[in-house]
Amino acid sequence: MQDSHAATTESAAASPAAYAPTDRTVPTRSPERASYDRALVHSILDEGYLCHLGFVRDGAPIVLPTLYGRIGESLYVHGSTGSRPLRTAGRTEDAPGIEVCLTVTHVDGLVLARSAFHHSMNYRSVVVLGTARAVIDEQERRTALDALVDQVVAGRSADSRPANAKELAATAVLRLDLDEVSAKVRTGGPNDEPEDAQLPYWTGVVPLTRGHGAPIPADDLDPAVPLPGYLANL
Repeated sequence: MQDSHAATTESAAASPAAYAPTDRTVPTRSPERASYDRALVHSILDEGYLCHLGFVRDGAPIVLPTLYGRIGESLYVHGSTGSRPLRTAGRTEDAPGIEVCLTVTHVDGLVLARSAFHHSMNYRSVVVLGTARAVIDEQERRTALDALVDQVVAGRSADSRPANAKELAATAVLRLDLDEVSAKVRTGGPNDEPEDAQLPYWTGVVPLTRGHGAPIPADDLDPAVPLPGYLANL
C-alpha cells in the first residue's frame, strides 16, 4: 500500500482551490456565510481537535464528541473496537462503512445586540458529510493515530510510546474523506434593527479566546525529565 500520508498530501496538492457545493452542503439559513474554500476548511480543522460525530444507530440519531486528526484530504477518528458505531462501519476494506456527519466549531465571540432576538455568536465551523470507513492497513492506522495525538499537541507523538500490538488490536480507526464539505463563518458586530438604535442597552462583541494553562507534571514524574519545548511553547 502506498504511504497514506504521502498519498493524501499529493491528492491535496492536485485538488482545486474549493470543494464543490452539493444540495446537502448549501445552507438554507444565511447562505452568504457559507464557504467551500479548501484553505479555509483546512485552517478551521487544523485549529481544533474535538469534533462531534453524528450517525444513526438503531433508527435513532446519535452525536458523539471525539478527537480527530487530519492528514491531507482525510479525517481520522478512533475508538474502542467494542464501540457499536465503529463495529457498524465494518472491519474489512470492502465493508459498506457508516454514513456520518462530522462537525467542528470554534466560537470567537459573543454578539450582544440591543434586542434579545439579534443576540448571536461569531464562529467558524466546518461540516463534513460522507461515509466513514474502517482503516485496516496497519501502517495507515499507526499514521492516523500519530495524527490524532499531534492534532491535540503538535509534536507529542514523537515524544511518547507508540501503541503496542495489543493496544492497536483494541483500537478501531475510521477514515472520512473530505469530499462533501462546507465551512460557515460569522464575523462582525450585532445586526440591530434601525429603530432600536436609541435603546439604552450596551451592545457589541465579547471576544473569546482559547488558552493553555501551565503544564502540571504527574505526581510520579522523574524531576530530571525536563518540560518539552512543544509544551513550553503552548
